Amino acid sequence: MLKSLLSTFLMYSRIPVPKVEWKEENRRYALGFFPLIGAVIGGFLLLWRFICNELEIGQFVFAAGAVFLPVLVTGGIHLDGFCDVNDARASYADREKRLEIMSDPHIGSFAVMKLCLYLIIQTALFSQVHSMEMTAVIACGYVLSRALSGLTAVTFKSAKSSGSLQSFLRPAHKRLTLAMDVFFSVLSSAAIVFLLPVQGVSAIAAALIVLAYHKYAAYRDFGGVTGDLCGWFLQICEIMMLAAVVFSERIMAL
Repeated sequence: MLKSLLSTFLMYSRIPVPKVEWKEENRRYALGFFPLIGAVIGGFLLLWRFICNELEIGQFVFAAGAVFLPVLVTGGIHLDGFCDVNDARASYADREKRLEIMSDPHIGSFAVMKLCLYLIIQTALFSQVHSMEMTAVIACGYVLSRALSGLTAVTFKSAKSSGSLQSFLRPAHKRLTLAMDVFFSVLSSAAIVFLLPVQGVSAIAAALIVLAYHKYAAYRDFGGVTGDLCGWFLQICEIMMLAAVVFSERIMAL
C-alpha cells in the first residue's frame, strides 16, 4: 500500500517522495490514492488564501497564485492531457487518427488557444473567491475531481491497450481501488455540502454533469478513455466546479 502511495505521487506530482521500483506490484492501489494529491493541492490553496488575507494581498495576485499551485504540485501533467485532447478533437479525424494525435508530444495551435482561454477564465473565476469557506469548497473539489477521474479510469472502457493509464490499470486491484475512490468521492462531497450547502450542491452537480459528458464524448470520439482523456476530464471538472461555486455565491448574495 505504501509503495502504491509513493508510486501515485511519483507519477502524478512533483512532490519529493522516496523512490520505489517501477513494477506492477507497486502500482496495485495507485489510482485509489490519486485523490490525496488533490488534498495536497487543496491544503496549499487554503494556506495561500490565509497568507493573502493576513498580508492583505489583492485578489488578482491570489487568483494568479491559485492557478499556479496545481501546476506547481502536478508539473502540469493534466493540462498536458487537456491540450492533447483538444488537438485531437480539433482535427475532426477518425478515431485512430485522433488517438495518434494525442500520442504526439508536440502541441498544436488549437491546444494553445484553448489552454490560454482556460487559464484566463480560471484566473478570472478565482478573482471572485473572497472567503475562506469558498476556498475550502474549491479545495475539496480537487479531491473530488481526482476521485471521479480515478473512477472513470477503472470503470470506463479503455480506448487503447497501451499507454500510461494502462500501466496503472493492468496491475490494479480494481475492487479495492474502486472502493477507495468511492470513499474519497463521498467524503469530499460531504465536506463540500457541509461547508456551503447551496454552493456545494451546485459544485457537485457541475462535476456530475461533466462526468456524464466525459463518458459520452470519450466513447463517441475515441471509443473509450485514455490517460489524456482522464486529465482533460479533471481540468474541465475543476473549472466547472469553480464556476458553479462563484456564480451560486453571487446569486445567493442578491
